[in-house]
Amino acid sequence: MRGIIMADYGWIDRAEHAFYKTYNRLPVVFDYGEGVNLYDNQGNEYLDFGAGIAVMALGYGDEEYTKAVEKQLHKLTHSSNLFYNQPSIEAGEGLLKLSGMERVFFTNSGTEAIEGALKIARRYYYNKSCEAAGADGCQEKEPTMMGEIIAMKHSFHGRSLGALSVTGNSQYQRPFQPLIPGIRFAEFNNLDSVKELMNDKTCAVIMETIQGEGGIYPANPEFIKGVRALCDEGDMLLILDEIQCGLGRSGEMFAWQHYGVKPDVMTVAKALGNGLPVGAFLAWGKAASAMAPGDHGPTYGGNPLVTAGAKAVLDILEQRKITDHVKEVGAYLGQELEKLVSECDIICDCRGMGLMQGLEFTRPVAPIVTSALLDQKLALISAGANIIRLVPPLVIEKCHVDEMIKRLKAAINHTEKKK
Repeated sequence: MRGIIMADYGWIDRAEHAFYKTYNRLPVVFDYGEGVNLYDNQGNEYLDFGAGIAVMALGYGDEEYTKAVEKQLHKLTHSSNLFYNQPSIEAGEGLLKLSGMERVFFTNSGTEAIEGALKIARRYYYNKSCEAAGADGCQEKEPTMMGEIIAMKHSFHGRSLGALSVTGNSQYQRPFQPLIPGIRFAEFNNLDSVKELMNDKTCAVIMETIQGEGGIYPANPEFIKGVRALCDEGDMLLILDEIQCGLGRSGEMFAWQHYGVKPDVMTVAKALGNGLPVGAFLAWGKAASAMAPGDHGPTYGGNPLVTAGAKAVLDILEQRKITDHVKEVGAYLGQELEKLVSECDIICDCRGMGLMQGLEFTRPVAPIVTSALLDQKLALISAGANIIRLVPPLVIEKCHVDEMIKRLKAAINHTEKKK
């Protein structure tokens, strides 16, 4: 018997008639959240180990966060970037303090942050080329002044045309060709493959510090340090996508801090708003002054409402020492996942950092994810066909890990019995 009460198909039918069909949704209508649990509109409670795809870092209904957003909601929600607003200044300063970067630009999403990062790279190369050509020769050389960018195979950076151009998955790219030219793909964690693609037109290397959609693969220390060195030698920018792995999820505020490698440009989003639509790209050093007024600008980016939420998130992460908590609970989660690998024949590996972990199966995981949701009231997400991605709220406790393992085992057993 699935659930206390079956799904409300009235709402689901209405959605299927109204929405553009680009998602394959599961038959649950969520109504509200509390702590690390979600509740559907039939009153069923679900343990959430997906956190809205690594978004709900503070869980649901955090009182301090909610009060900060509600207070701003009654004051001012939007004024445009033609003017200054206090919450965006405070949130920007908070990000710069935690990251050691020099400049920040707020966007509405992670995908938009990637677009901005790519523009910094191209603009940086353009500026260098103009400087080399001199004022008179700059316009004549413009067609040859497009910098090339090296991205990683099996990466994911978003679904806009720019972000899709650096996403190393031909299945996503194929229907939307031609994409942005000048993108070349290297093997993640293979330094030689990056070296082979570099030339005098290379302006940047972009990669996730921990590949998410591609299967939860952290960068090897030798690889990320080697790429940093190559970028320094060739006067190229290193862009690190921390949209999913950043802001505490890895056990450090930013995953690159595990390696002692600092990017020239970094992108963040997801946890930054704890559910509000906000992202950012940050830059320092030579990348911090590449773009000029008029080069970039969204209408809603950095509005006072979402940046009030972002400031609250940053304050809470720091004040509550969330990274210490993630290290402790993340280590326990990793330990329990290793036990599960040894106990279950259809699980072949587990890997990750902190509270960003992947369980690799020998077969597609869609039936297990579905059974976990509908039969065990456990919300999970996948990363590719055969990997379950565990990215719970950063405030989970060890007891939640134990309960997740119990329910996941039951879901696995249920799907195996149906074979």
